[in-house]
Amino acid sequence: MGDSATLTSVLETQASLVQEAALALPHQFSQCTYPLGPIRQAVYLCITCTPPNSTTTPARGICAACSIACHTDHEQLELFPKRAFRCDCPTHGLAHACALHTTEEPVNESNEYGRNFRAIFCRCGREYHAEQERETMIQCVACEDWFHESCLNLRERPSSREPTPSPAAEADPEGLVDDGASDASSSGLPPPLVRANEYDALVCSDCVRKVDALRKVAGTPGALMVVRSSEVEPWRVIGAIDKENAQVDIEGKDAQRDTSGQKGEEPSAGAKRERDSATDAEPSAKRARLSPDVDSAPCLAPAQDPRVEALLVALDRGADELAVKEDGDSSEGSERYLGAGDVFLTEGWRDRWCQCKSCLPSLQARPYLLDEEETYEPPEDPDSGLSLEELGMRALNCLPRERAIDGIMAFNAMRDDLMQHLRPFAERGTEVTEADIRGFFDARIQELQSRRRAQ
Repeated sequence: MGDSATLTSVLETQASLVQEAALALPHQFSQCTYPLGPIRQAVYLCITCTPPNSTTTPARGICAACSIACHTDHEQLELFPKRAFRCDCPTHGLAHACALHTTEEPVNESNEYGRNFRAIFCRCGREYHAEQERETMIQCVACEDWFHESCLNLRERPSSREPTPSPAAEADPEGLVDDGASDASSSGLPPPLVRANEYDALVCSDCVRKVDALRKVAGTPGALMVVRSSEVEPWRVIGAIDKENAQVDIEGKDAQRDTSGQKGEEPSAGAKRERDSATDAEPSAKRARLSPDVDSAPCLAPAQDPRVEALLVALDRGADELAVKEDGDSSEGSERYLGAGDVFLTEGWRDRWCQCKSCLPSLQARPYLLDEEETYEPPEDPDSGLSLEELGMRALNCLPRERAIDGIMAFNAMRDDLMQHLRPFAERGTEVTEADIRGFFDARIQELQSRRRAQ
């Protein structure tokens, strides 16, 4: 706001600030999450209390409530959701006392502190600076680390790490801005190879190679990978689903064959399939019964390109690239896949897992791959979005009657003094500046201080 403003503009600015505050902080931050135990929640790194480069102070994390109530004036870095994490603020691990949970607690032994707690993100290990980072970073659903788009081979790495342009410069040329879209938030850069609306979750290469069920489907329909056959070729995406011709064999059977033993045409959606005469001729007692028993269920993982499997094997051995023939043999000059090994899972990926005895254990060991997990959010703030007048009236109603009357009388006295201070401006028709208003309140403060000293 400048030195002067109209009353209307002041009120509009105030209303806008209240609305922005309600959107930014819609929750109550009056309770530390420590009593809730290890939960998936937004975690913050207090750089003031635990410097990332310190060799003497172990890494620690704090909950959203403590980041606001206890560490307001500290430098912080948001790490976003971390699973099975318990707030460290009220523990012996942090010297700064917790203002919300006053009982000092033992150090959380179950918390895991990855490289994010040292302010290091992505496999490249570059330090993160929010003011200078141009690229969008994407979180792995498994390890919950963050990765640059260029490190995922979605785009070329920017030549410089210039400060992020203003929001006006980030506008989508078509006017279609998606807050979660990586191509919209990587300002000044071309769209990534895989756009945010084309996949639902990222699993980084390290995590892909640890999960048997995921490793089997990497590069198959619904599990996108970014690869290329040589260093001179552009990156391309494999694993896109052909939505027009996609079919799912939910029973794990081979496609129906006609009486000549050749593959027949599949019936269209909703059409009845002709009964197989060979099946009808077989006595019902001899027919195999479908059982939910995992031990007898066939593996329904789709066939994987041998070049993808060879790429993952090469990454296991620490190789950056490997030449692989289509039949799986590797030799110099043969067709091959190069890549980082990351997988982008498309919508509905949790419903497509194979449940056989080979795949299911690796999924059950990581429940978040089977069912979407809850992320804790603080309770809603009932005062969020209320104006200063409404908040003042609510506070006034909570006071004892005598104190409320004293407060009203003091407010009326200040109002009368302010009107008397502004009357000369109205009589002269001159503009009231910010300095004039500040002068009035400064005089009131000095008057109150003088009264207290006199007492």
